[in-house]
Amino acid sequence: MDIKRVKDYISWLYYQYLLVTCSYVLEPWERSMFHTVFVTVFAMVVYTAYVFVPIHVRLAFEFFSQIFGGKPESTI
Repeated sequence: MDIKRVKDYISWLYYQYLLVTCSYVLEPWERSMFHTVFVTVFAMVVYTAYVFVPIHVRLAFEFFSQIFGGKPESTI
């Protein structure tokens, strides 16, 4: 891929993002505030998923392994 096609593709993706969020009708300062809030919320969701999802997956695995006949950890 050449640089122009990549630049055009990223530009197209950004335009699609503006259309989906309807932020293309906002004034520039409103759009800036919207993007700031959106990026902040997205970062918090990603961080929360990174921290808490592995813990819950491990606990669910332990729970279901005990239900379906897995050996308890004390005998391993």
